[in-house]
Amino acid sequence: MLYEITKRCIKCGACESECPNNAVIEDEKQFRIDEIRCRNCGNCIDNCPNNAIIEKR
Repeated sequence: MLYEITKRCIKCGACESECPNNAVIEDEKQFRIDEIRCRNCGNCIDNCPNNAIIEKR
């Protein structure tokens, strides 16, 4: 299962600090998830206060 950070991202950094694989990367306007580094642990979803991360289908 892959995850995607949506436009609801406010760049608070909560997901980045909780990712054990450094898969959350800061871009200019929001964060994104590096699909190669992501191990699908779900920490990013669990820690996003804005519900900006979804399961990618």
